[in-house]
Amino acid sequence: MQSWFARIPDDVPLIAGPDTRWNRAALFQRVEQVAAILRERFATGAVTGVMADNLPDWIVVDLAAQSAGVSLVPLPAFFTPEQLKHALATSGMRAIFCSDQAVARRLGFEEQVPTQGALGLYLREPSDSGSIHPAASRHAAKITFTSGTTAQPKGVCLTAEQQWDVAGALVEALRSLQIRRHLNLLPLAVLLENVAGVYSSLLSGAETVCLPLDQVGMTGAARFDPVVCLQAISRYRAESIIVLPQMLRALVAELRPQDPRIASLKYVAVGGAKTSAALIQEARGKALPVYEGYGLTECSSVVALNAPGTDRVGSVGKPLPNRKIRIAADGEIEVSGQGALLYLDAAPVHRDWLPTGDLGHLDADGYLFVDGRKKNVLITGYGRNVSPEWPEALLMAEKSIAQAVVLGDGRAELGAIVVPMHAQVTPSIVETALAAANARLPDYARIRHWLFADEPFTPANGLATANGRPRREAIQDKYQTRLDALYETAGV
Repeated sequence: MQSWFARIPDDVPLIAGPDTRWNRAALFQRVEQVAAILRERFATGAVTGVMADNLPDWIVVDLAAQSAGVSLVPLPAFFTPEQLKHALATSGMRAIFCSDQAVARRLGFEEQVPTQGALGLYLREPSDSGSIHPAASRHAAKITFTSGTTAQPKGVCLTAEQQWDVAGALVEALRSLQIRRHLNLLPLAVLLENVAGVYSSLLSGAETVCLPLDQVGMTGAARFDPVVCLQAISRYRAESIIVLPQMLRALVAELRPQDPRIASLKYVAVGGAKTSAALIQEARGKALPVYEGYGLTECSSVVALNAPGTDRVGSVGKPLPNRKIRIAADGEIEVSGQGALLYLDAAPVHRDWLPTGDLGHLDADGYLFVDGRKKNVLITGYGRNVSPEWPEALLMAEKSIAQAVVLGDGRAELGAIVVPMHAQVTPSIVETALAAANARLPDYARIRHWLFADEPFTPANGLATANGRPRREAIQDKYQTRLDALYETAGV
């Protein structure tokens, strides 16, 4: 395990928390203590989970599981009870690290094992109900359950090498910035923060500042306070952070010209969902060094990114050195370089090129542009194909609109479900935003009908993924009747 960090001196600080600061030697002493407990209790390939707020000990558990040859399942706090039950059953999980004994027991883990640190280890009786494939138990360092568009999350099995290779490629891509301190803003259960935040910082010898999420502005699954976040960035002199588009919008709205709270930042990565070029330009106009990237769970998170010197606003950047990208005949983005693809209940899939499900194109200089999800394409009543992410991005570039989902498959005109930026946004303000967005769209892609959403689209209510992508089928199910009524009133 420590071979990944052989070049880092023992006295270099690597992990900081609210009342913790560990150098390399202290970190790996704690890692080995937890790894010894896992080796004593479990055979190689056994599955254990972790469900906890962001804490330095979360990182310890992650590294210890790899050292002990145990497969780790990060369980997001925003999973519904049904999704948690599915993850536990399909993985055959034997144990869980948790900061709350009551939570562990509710999940069926009754026996507590003595451990040091903030996370307890709890056991349950072995179960034969898991559907884990033998190859997964032999090779998976981490089993990440995606939170995509289906009710039951899919378990993606990733090796240690796959994850660390991505982290190493990120270190090379950003080496010129000499980033020395990264602040975790996303839950560590989100692979993007886990690999691009923690692992890449460890490899480069940068310090990871790991705080409970409410101390960086995140409360629950979707509430974000940009003031608290900016205070944390300033207090800890963070040089890099990872944000989702909704977080970026809130930060940009809060920032003042020449804001001293972001003076330390060198690199702000934004990803997880499509980000409008206008928002990135506005952020940079306020001195926020924002760069968009692209990735997917099956590729251990990041596949491409923009960086100083290789940057094109509107694109998601160029492929990492360990990846190749091509565009299939139907416009789908395909990725090479990940190795075998393995899901929990299936044999490994060996293929040179992985279809991503995303539509896109490469420009003459090799920058990748993502045009939308292949399965999301709407075909209008006049036979025109529209990726809904296109009008959605233009609509959300308007400051009054926080979220929008465009629907209308088979209809003559498109409609939208709109989440306003704040309670003072009136229908007339939305109409103005729609007019501005429609002015930049061809006639067949314009939004003619809309209605206010009852609430924001969040992981907690099942209407968004962890990365902020809308769950379109769930949103359509919820609002279809009301949207149909709008069409009927308009006679289309």
